[in-house]
Amino acid sequence: MSSVLYDVPGPKAVVRNRILGIATIVVVLGILGFVIYRFWVTGQFTAEKWYAFTFTRVWEQFGLATLRTLAAFAVAAVGAIVLGFVLAIGRLSDHAWVRVPITGVTEVFRAIPVLVFMILLYYGLPVIGIKMTSYWAVVIALVAYNGSVLAEVVRAGVESLPRGQREAGFAIGLRKSGVLRLILLPQAIRAMLPVIISQLVVCLKDTALGFIITYPELLYFARTLGSNAVLGSPLIPAALVAGAIYVTLCLALSYTAYVVEKRLRRSPKTVAVAGAGIGPGLGNAPTTDTELIATQQERDLERDAGGS
Repeated sequence: MSSVLYDVPGPKAVVRNRILGIATIVVVLGILGFVIYRFWVTGQFTAEKWYAFTFTRVWEQFGLATLRTLAAFAVAAVGAIVLGFVLAIGRLSDHAWVRVPITGVTEVFRAIPVLVFMILLYYGLPVIGIKMTSYWAVVIALVAYNGSVLAEVVRAGVESLPRGQREAGFAIGLRKSGVLRLILLPQAIRAMLPVIISQLVVCLKDTALGFIITYPELLYFARTLGSNAVLGSPLIPAALVAGAIYVTLCLALSYTAYVVEKRLRRSPKTVAVAGAGIGPGLGNAPTTDTELIATQQERDLERDAGGS
């Protein structure tokens, strides 16, 4: 079937795309093979380099470091989501005395790099007599940055919705808070869920910056283990193990997001209303909250017209 977005590729285009795809795969495999070859030549796969991983204590420390990474990420993710919604609602406010300051705070948080934020919190605050642990410096910096980014994501999602949905909500007597809570935010969250999850993945990986302020997370332990001369300085093996753990955590988070998105699509709010009466010319029964609101609005208009 043809597509309205692009022309269906012809025979020559299909062959060209296949050749480009095969060439890309060959190049990627070649680069990967070269990297593995260099690891082999430099002895990164020898038993001496992997000797440290024969100790149970090393794997226990990897597990504890992973738990510290997850502890920082869990609190930072929840805080970033809450802060993102608060800042987004503030930026959508009709009152300038609310919207302008929150806009300024959001832009400042987005402009400061996460690492600079961590350093300021951990090394800068003690100068003025405020001491903070490395854990809270990591968490607060991640909450501030990712919360400001999520605020822009939510705001853009709300403002991208058709204006008629907002007007339909007002037409049935909802206030602005009700329109935002019942109509706009649920749709914006569904639409922006992939972007939100992508930002949470960034938040998870940014916990690795905590090693610079001596937070004992996964990368910090991998670096410590890799610089241990007694165990043969297994820097590359430690980095490979830490990288595999990070990849596993990110894949688990992405899969969780996929499951949540599927359940949201199957939500009872999007199921057709059985037996719902519809007026002439309205077509099929409404299936979403927005269509129900629009249908109710048309019924009200018909009733008013009949009464007049």
